Amino acid sequence: MKIQVLKCHGSGNDFLLIDEMDGQYTFNEHDRATLANVLCNRNAQLGADGILFVLQSERATARMRVFNADGSEASMCGNGLRCVARYVCEKFNIEETVIETMKADLHVKKQDDLFPNVPTYMVEISPVSFQISDLPLNLEQDTLKNERIPSLSQILSFTALAVPNPHLVSIVDTNIIQSDLQKQLSEFVNGDNPFFPDGVNVSFVKPLEKGAIYVRTFERGVGFTNACGTAMSASSLVTCLGGLHETEQTIEVYNDGGKVRCVVHQESDGYWIELIGNATYVYEATVDYHKEQPDCFQVCERRVFEETQQYAKLEKVAQEFIKKWM
Repeated sequence: MKIQVLKCHGSGNDFLLIDEMDGQYTFNEHDRATLANVLCNRNAQLGADGILFVLQSERATARMRVFNADGSEASMCGNGLRCVARYVCEKFNIEETVIETMKADLHVKKQDDLFPNVPTYMVEISPVSFQISDLPLNLEQDTLKNERIPSLSQILSFTALAVPNPHLVSIVDTNIIQSDLQKQLSEFVNGDNPFFPDGVNVSFVKPLEKGAIYVRTFERGVGFTNACGTAMSASSLVTCLGGLHETEQTIEVYNDGGKVRCVVHQESDGYWIELIGNATYVYEATVDYHKEQPDCFQVCERRVFEETQQYAKLEKVAQEFIKKWM
C-alpha cells in the first residue's frame, strides 16, 4: 500500500503525520504501533520521534492520536498538536478550531509568527492535575510539590504533575544541567522502579533571565528530545508555583530545538497553559509499505519544504541566547 506522510516538527521535536480522515487507510491498533516503530527508526529512511495520526472526530474538527517511536501511545503531545493544528486549519481553511485528544478536546489557533516566516500556532494544554495517582506515582501522599524523594535523589526537589502526560520537574543550576544526573535518573524511573510503574517524562529547568527558562526533557518512550511541548508547559507552571514567574504573563521557554512561549492561566477550577510555537513542515513523502513485511518499506517520492531553512535561523538565535547563560 502507498502511505502519504508529512514530516513536520515543533521545536525540533519531529513527527510523521498521517491523515486518516478521508478513510483511505484501514489501520488497526497493531498497525499504528508497528508503523511508529518501523517508520520512526532513525537508522531507516525516515526517522522521527513519533507518528501523529489525524482522524475523524464526532465532537471536534479532527482527532489526534500520538504513537511514540517505540510503538507506545502518548495521551498528549504539545509539539505534535501544533503540527496537527496547522495541518487541520489549512485543510479546512480556518484559523482556529478544536482538536480531540485522548484526555480532552483542546482549542488551537493560528498566531502571529514567533519569528519571521515561521508558521506559529497556539495550543491549549489541559487538563492539569497534581494528584500523584494521575501519573501514577507511588508515594504515601496525595501531591508532590517542590519536595525531595530521598531514595531517588538526595539533592534535587521535584514537582509531579499530569498535563495530562505524566511529568517530573526539577529546577536546577548549570552544574546539574551539565552533569549526567538527568540521564541516570530518567533511565531509572523509566525502567523497573518502585515509583513510576508507567514511566514518566523528566524535565530539568534552568532559570535564565527574568521571564526566560531553559528546559531539557527525557521523554518517556523516546529518550532525550530536542523539546517536549507538554514538558515545557508543565515546567512553566512549576516556575509560577515557585515564584519565578507570574500567571497570565508570557514565559520564553528555550530548548535544544529552539524556543516557544508559554502563558499559565489560573482559573477557579485549576490551571491551563497556552503553548505557542512553530509548526514547521520538512517534507512530504510517499511510502510503499507492506503489512506483511513492515521493515521493508521504501520511500518512493519526497518533496522538501524550504521553510525549514527559516526555522534554522530561529534555532541559531535561540542557541546563542542559551550559551550566554549556561
